[in-house]
Amino acid sequence: MTPNRRTSADKRFGSLAALRGKPIPDQVDLRRLKRHYREGSLVLTDRRAKEPLLDIAGLGLAGRNLYGSGTNPPYYQKIPGSTDRLLVRRGVGERLQRANRVLAKAGLELFLSDAWRPDAVQRYFHDMWMPNYLRASRPSLSAKALMREVEKYWAAPTEGVGSPAPHATGGAVDLTIRWKECAEPLWMGSLIDETSSLADLDYFERKATASGSVSDDEARANRRLLYWVMRQTGFAANPSEWWHYGFGELMWSALTGAGHAFYGVAAPGQPR
Repeated sequence: MTPNRRTSADKRFGSLAALRGKPIPDQVDLRRLKRHYREGSLVLTDRRAKEPLLDIAGLGLAGRNLYGSGTNPPYYQKIPGSTDRLLVRRGVGERLQRANRVLAKAGLELFLSDAWRPDAVQRYFHDMWMPNYLRASRPSLSAKALMREVEKYWAAPTEGVGSPAPHATGGAVDLTIRWKECAEPLWMGSLIDETSSLADLDYFERKATASGSVSDDEARANRRLLYWVMRQTGFAANPSEWWHYGFGELMWSALTGAGHAFYGVAAPGQPR
């Protein structure tokens, strides 16, 4: 990137330009911690466990549920059991609002594509779509290796109150950043729901910065911006998915060393 272009970008992003230049830490150890996050402690007596699910529309947040329409690459279909709503726990919503206030300094805002997720959607992707995709694209995978690949991106469906999948709690969100004035998303280097190493949070940190690719440089800078804004407001980043952030749920607890999670299984109108 030429000095003039870099100066123009710094001017456009203002005080947020420093975050676009701050590397995302190496994620090797966090990927290791993530493997067993469902075994963590969930304390439902924590006062925050009873927080309700709130619609982001009432919180002044922007988004569209990726699974609730047919214009959703790579699926191009409404996913069975999906909802067109985006629901989050109150504490999550408050932190997203804080992140938006930071981004607003440069005319930016968060744009959510998923939040609380119905069990039917989780089961569809974990049990059907992702295994079928892998069988077709990588037929040499053993059954064990196939499921290991599936669960890099799709948590096993919730089977009991003690070990819920992140999105079942209302504590996890999938999101990106966009310009408020034109609704154009920042380039992050892949689709949401990418199923290769390209999805890794630090993929572009590991890739040589001298590659000469403007697209790679832009994706690296924008992933950094999203990462630091979300981390500074209390979220944990999924090391395998640049778009996934959580608060208060089991993956967040494992990745931050919080000691315990407090968001359990939730349903609209009935958190518990």
